[in-house]
Amino acid sequence: MSGWLIALFLAAAVAAAAAEAKAAPDWDLPDPFRMEDGSRVASSADWSRRRAEIRGLLLKHEYGASPSADTRVTATVGGVSYLFDGAASQRRATLTTGPDQAVAMTVELTLPTGKGPHPVMVCGDACWGSVPGLQRILERGYGVAAFDRTEVDPDTAERTKGARVLYKGEDWATISAWAWSFSRVIDWLITVPEIDDRRIVVTGHSRGGKAALLAGALDERVAVTAPNNSGCGGAAPYRIVDKGSETLEIITRAFPHWFVPGLREFKDDVTRLPFDQHFLLALVAPRGLLVTNALDDHWADPEGTQQTFLAAREVYRLLDAGGRAGITYRPGGHGHTEEDWATLVDFADHLFRRGKPERKFDALPFNGGKKAFRWSAPG
Repeated sequence: MSGWLIALFLAAAVAAAAAEAKAAPDWDLPDPFRMEDGSRVASSADWSRRRAEIRGLLLKHEYGASPSADTRVTATVGGVSYLFDGAASQRRATLTTGPDQAVAMTVELTLPTGKGPHPVMVCGDACWGSVPGLQRILERGYGVAAFDRTEVDPDTAERTKGARVLYKGEDWATISAWAWSFSRVIDWLITVPEIDDRRIVVTGHSRGGKAALLAGALDERVAVTAPNNSGCGGAAPYRIVDKGSETLEIITRAFPHWFVPGLREFKDDVTRLPFDQHFLLALVAPRGLLVTNALDDHWADPEGTQQTFLAAREVYRLLDAGGRAGITYRPGGHGHTEEDWATLVDFADHLFRRGKPERKFDALPFNGGKKAFRWSAPG
């Protein structure tokens, strides 16, 4: 081979190697066990310090921190009505909170009429209609507290009303405000005698799933966190994006109010982010986590979500809580279906009642379950 051909071959090989090296971080999710000082979590005893660091990173770069002042909740509860031939009771409560009690939301609480206290599922998606399969959920012994998160912060880039306006000077975005509203509903629910405050579940779909996931990650009163098809900015990663899936660039351009402005600074190189969404999932540990997905919901990146789940499960392994994290996939597209709710009830039964689960919660339909990261839990 002539000298110039050898040189050309070597140059091409170097360029290919450089390109591969540059691409490698896209398929290597950040290590949640690496602390900010460069040391690494060595045991479960170290996790609380690292957890606090992760919480700070996510709030600083992605969601913004919700206010801790002026959160006292006042409830005005209406009369009780009965559903399903008396098998369930329903009441509406108007909750007020915030500065001068100016933030208001309506919660519809439906409970089985049998002996309590009952576990309760909290969902902020009342803006999209009623919970599918409500009667079946109640028959399984669960209450449902449904509210409209957009009453607390409207889903618009125009910041003219809602909690983020009333709390002047606070730097928090809409998903953070929605997550905060879950916590205010929980503030009321734990005062209701018929509610078992040790068995509170939060769930939501799509953008509501993003809010429910953040709520469960931050509020340790939540026993099970269940985001459904939550996608980009929820359970799906920024670094691993399947064909046809939403990206950080798209979501921060289309919905800038959902996140703090600084998140968009990473749109051209997401590998500069000091975290990915498995960090958020890991904040839920060791409490219950169920990530539900639809195989044909490509926009929500079901394949990438499998990777964030696998990565977060390493934290569950560290905390000896592997059985408390689950992931499932169903056929079909974007929606919060009766099947999704039934899966959640099965998972909650598995954790709360410690019965034999009716289904498996470790579905790994993509890539043979291969991990897109090279680190693992200590020990």
